[in-house]
This record gives sequence, C-alpha cells and structure tokens, in this order.
Amino acid sequence: MEYQDINAQTIDRWIREGWEWGKPISHEIYEKAERGEWDVYLTPTKTVPHEWFGELKGKKILGLASGGGQQMPVFSALGAVCTVLDYSPLQLESERLVAEREGYDIRIIRGDMTKPLPFEDGEFDMIFHPVANCYVEEVRPIWKECFRVLKRGGYLLSGTDHYVNYIVDGEEKQIVNKLPFNPLKNPEQRKLLEEDDAGIQFSHSLEEQIGGQLEAGFTLLALYEDTNGEGRLHEMNIPTFLAMLSRKPE
Repeated sequence: MEYQDINAQTIDRWIREGWEWGKPISHEIYEKAERGEWDVYLTPTKTVPHEWFGELKGKKILGLASGGGQQMPVFSALGAVCTVLDYSPLQLESERLVAEREGYDIRIIRGDMTKPLPFEDGEFDMIFHPVANCYVEEVRPIWKECFRVLKRGGYLLSGTDHYVNYIVDGEEKQIVNKLPFNPLKNPEQRKLLEEDDAGIQFSHSLEEQIGGQLEAGFTLLALYEDTNGEGRLHEMNIPTFLAMLSRKPE
C-alpha cells in the first residue's frame, strides 16, 4: 500500500472519530457567509485576512486537499465557482452533503496531489491549500503544479508546517528527532507515527515551503505564523505553522 492510501484511510478514521477538520459547516454558518459574515482557516487558530481574497464572486477557486465541507461552502456562498480535490473519500462526502443541503454546484474530484493535477494550464483564479502537505514526501512538485494551473495574476493561499512539531517528543518537552523527519526512510520515526495513529507524515524545511514556491515562479506577498492550538508548544506560543499569500506574475 502506498503511503498516500494509508493517509487517506487514517484521515477517514479520524473523521469517524470526530476529527475537528472533518466536520462540515452548519446551515447557520452557510447563511452567515451569504450575508457576508465569514472566516476560514489555513492553519489551526488564526483566520485568514479577508484582504487576501479580494472579490470572490465569479472567481474560479481550487480547494487543494481542502475537503471536509468547511471552506468551499463559504466560498460558494460568496459567489465563487469552486472545485475541490482531496484524497479522503469521507472529506469529499462532506463536500457533497453540504452542497446538496445548500443547493449549490461544486466540482468534486478524488485525486492525489503528489501526482500531476488533472486540470488545464491557467484554469483557476485562486488556490486555497490548508495544512496538508505534511502528509506528502515531496512538496516542490506541488508548488510547480499550483503555478501551472493558476491564471497569470492568480493567487495561492497555503498553510504549511513549520517542522518544529517533528523534532519533539509526544509531550513536547524534549528534542528527540533529527531532521528531516521521513518515516519512509527512518523506521524508528515510522514506529512513532504508528503508535500515535498519526498516518505517514513528513517534516519540510522553509527552503522547501517558501523556497519551493519562489523556485516555482511565485511572488510571496504576505505571511503569518500560527501555533498548534493546544499542547505545550502552543502554551509557550511557539509557532509551528506558516500561512502564505503568493501570486503568479501577470
């Protein structure tokens, strides 16, 4: 079994157990979004600044690894034309349920973002990509595909890991792992993940996350850091995630 399939099965199991990022928004939240009252997340605790989006009505948005019925319904309520690609069947099922409940159209695709994206060059105005590439071994090819499928002048909004989570122990008190954290190459690291039912996760350097976007051709416009939202690192206000607004040049 490929590690991508292990991760899809793991996330589906988390959803059945009540995972926070697998709970679709309510009808009341959708109605608020229609009235212009809304927020979405790229990282655990901080909402994305509204100025990162601009006018969404009529914009073609790709939710990349963004299933779950949390962000795409909001963008649809604001008038965007949405496509969501995810590898978790249950995350996609949540998208279907919300779309049917609220009566809007959305293109739903089960796809693996480690493979070439099934879209035309320049197809989208915006890509919304919450924290997900920690489940992928190589991120640079993803940034290149994002660049390809965006229109000139299009925007990439991405949430990424900060690698700090992968060096500490379960109680976040000691540094116990060396970097890079790659369970496909390090059996001890894989054992740690299996014991925690954490799927197959990977650390990524800022060279991969920020540098990879710059190498792909993006211009970095803004960023902010965020914490886990819980645990010792959060209590000590140590950032573990990064959100970025990037643009494909005209």
